[in-house]
Amino acid sequence: MFWVLLLLLAWAFAGTACTRLCLAAVRAAALDADATTADHEHDLTLYEAAFLSGGPARVADVTMVSMARQRRLHLAHTGWATVVDPQGRDEIEQSVIGAIGPEGQSRIAPARARAAGAEAVRRLADRLVRAGLAVPDGSGATVGAAVRQVRAAASAAAVLGTVALLLPVQTGTPRLLVGLWFALPLVLSLSCLAIARFEVHPYSRWASPAGQRLLGALGRRPAGDERSFLTSVAVRGIRAIGEPQLRAAFTHRDQPWRE
Repeated sequence: MFWVLLLLLAWAFAGTACTRLCLAAVRAAALDADATTADHEHDLTLYEAAFLSGGPARVADVTMVSMARQRRLHLAHTGWATVVDPQGRDEIEQSVIGAIGPEGQSRIAPARARAAGAEAVRRLADRLVRAGLAVPDGSGATVGAAVRQVRAAASAAAVLGTVALLLPVQTGTPRLLVGLWFALPLVLSLSCLAIARFEVHPYSRWASPAGQRLLGALGRRPAGDERSFLTSVAVRGIRAIGEPQLRAAFTHRDQPWRE
């Protein structure tokens, strides 16, 4: 009867994950209802669009790209950032300059990480949460995180069911019946995923439903100017950079030193 213990474990995974998904969906709906006014009145800034699309790291990316395009920051294809103009025009730019360091030069990857964790970015996140455009910090608070847990629960149910079927059956229970019992938590998990896909897709780690609608409106604006280019980087990330040298600055990986 060891398979019964595996079945209980599968049900525990599926039940817990599906419950978290339901609660996350309810929280998202409540947040969306509270943000109805903000959805119509708020006009996203470049930094806000970057945060809602990719979080703190995306804010650092778009700030560096913006400064590089204005020749106030040099981003070398070798992965180094050099400050040209030490006077930041806002607190986010000042955070990037501070993250590069007093010498005015740093590897891009660590400077990007330090800038993403700066106090100015945290204040930006807090403002978006209060406006109902961003989800509160916490990996278990988002629908996307809950969906990943349900996917893991579905995989666990399938694996546990396979193990149970491979175990020697010491009672007269047919293997087909054992398989059907394990199919129930698997069907529950897959059903929750299907409903979530229909009701609350797309899943976002950072943006609330109201924030996602504003991001969608950004994509419908005419392109061609500098603002549109930076908005594309804010929404899509560094893959939206069309300049090979500038993109190489972010994608460069350090090679081991050789004598």
